Amino acid sequence: MSIQQLIRRELRGMQPYSAAEQVTNTIRLNANESSWKSDADQFRRPLNRYPEIRPAGLRRLLAERFGCDERELLVTRGSSEAIDLLIRVFCNGGIDNIVTTSPTFSMYEHYAAIQNAAVREVALDSDNDWALDTDALLSACDEHTKLVFLCSPNNPTGTSIASEQLNDILERVDGRYAVVVDEAYIEFSSESSSTTIRSGKDNLVVLRTLSKALAYAGARCGCVIATNEVITILDAVQAPYALATPVVEAVENALRGDLASRAADEVAETIEERNRVAETLEQLGLVDKVFPSDANFLLVRFEDASAVLERTRDAGILVRAYGGGLESCIRISIGSHEENDALLSVLTSMETEE
Repeated sequence: MSIQQLIRRELRGMQPYSAAEQVTNTIRLNANESSWKSDADQFRRPLNRYPEIRPAGLRRLLAERFGCDERELLVTRGSSEAIDLLIRVFCNGGIDNIVTTSPTFSMYEHYAAIQNAAVREVALDSDNDWALDTDALLSACDEHTKLVFLCSPNNPTGTSIASEQLNDILERVDGRYAVVVDEAYIEFSSESSSTTIRSGKDNLVVLRTLSKALAYAGARCGCVIATNEVITILDAVQAPYALATPVVEAVENALRGDLASRAADEVAETIEERNRVAETLEQLGLVDKVFPSDANFLLVRFEDASAVLERTRDAGILVRAYGGGLESCIRISIGSHEENDALLSVLTSMETEE
């Protein structure tokens, strides 16, 4: 089955909104825009004009960065918007379902609920560093499954799916479902991006973002990478003028500058800090287990997670607590060397008190 056949029937062939034509060096009286420019407007493309319907220059830069054809990429407001678009495009409300793992990024379930699509969860093996059972994943799929979401590295466990396992999943799925690999944290992983294995795998969809490794979370810029046919439908469903002019220019400036090279250095430093923090935590008696991580965070199981949460909050340090079987676990983002030392100091002082 081709991936186009998985798309909601009523959306196949949908055309994008017909926006006002945008041509440079013309008198624009066709878009009901204001004719005057604010004195505070310092952007290359004036803010009294609508942004590009789709940011072509940014699309080219992202395609170059992520190693794909620009016709196979749609720029989105973070990878979260891509999740929403995919579920709306593929899932018929009240009929279809998505399959994902547990625990994982909660927005898959959130956007499925908005679309009234069922969610089937496959538990990861906590006794085996949150390993994914391929047989269990495929057994959870049925004739109404449209999307399989795999977060790699996974949030909040930090574990990656090996390329061999992902290849096995794609082969065994055999086009019956679209497999979406969310790679928000891939730059911190020892595994390569799944974009490197896309050839011949039309049902593979990849999500990327600038929020993590490139330190642009506030810009809300990401993308979805898929076949041109899928991108065309996603483009038709996405709102016109989705990316604001300041965001487009800020990200273009960054990608054309030295951000990429600096980001690589910062990623390497984050990995060093992650390893240092993990090694220190493993020496503390109040820590039950530090799970291996391929991301910019650690999932840590504590003897008394509530006490740790209270003490860190009192010290002005915020960490992330979870329910749903992770009550004893805390996710700790890797900060700067000084921020990490502040956290370790608090936890060490708790150890001394005991």
